[in-house]
Amino acid sequence: MTVHVLGISGSLRQNSYNTALLRAATELLPADMELTTFDLRPIPLYDGDLDTPEPLPVIHNLRETIRSADALLIATPEYNFSIPGVLKNALDWASRPIATNYLDGKPLAILGAGGRMGTIRAQHHLRQIAAGVNMLPVNRPEVAVIIPGSFDDQGNLINPDSRQLIRTLLQNLHDWTVRLKE
Repeated sequence: MTVHVLGISGSLRQNSYNTALLRAATELLPADMELTTFDLRPIPLYDGDLDTPEPLPVIHNLRETIRSADALLIATPEYNFSIPGVLKNALDWASRPIATNYLDGKPLAILGAGGRMGTIRAQHHLRQIAAGVNMLPVNRPEVAVIIPGSFDDQGNLINPDSRQLIRTLLQNLHDWTVRLKE
């Protein structure tokens, strides 16, 4: 079975290291896994008044893209010990209204690149959010890439240990997704 994974970067920055992690992931995928990415830039702030049975086209696209994916791979930076607002906003749009939660039961893998601690606190917070919307995260390995020394001047992930952790995380996401579908 080919596992279709949707990658989401919680960073909008053009030269984002977290977006670079998703690029690296495309190089490290198991043979029977595909990864596409979704750009959060056009997603408006969540507004319940706009969350109607006929949602905005960009929200419909977000929800349908998530619905059609077998699993999610989220690369998150850490802002103030948490995930970025843009990522939380997208998760709010995808999970509301709760009766049509597009994240419900969705396998999830988390990784991130940041400063001295990588993005451990943001990843922990994302796991709390995942529990609230019933996403099913892979627990190991934790991939928290420390930026200095891990990327080259073009933003490519060059740290061999980080690359191996991502390879293992992707294999575990594949196996977890297949297991949940059985």
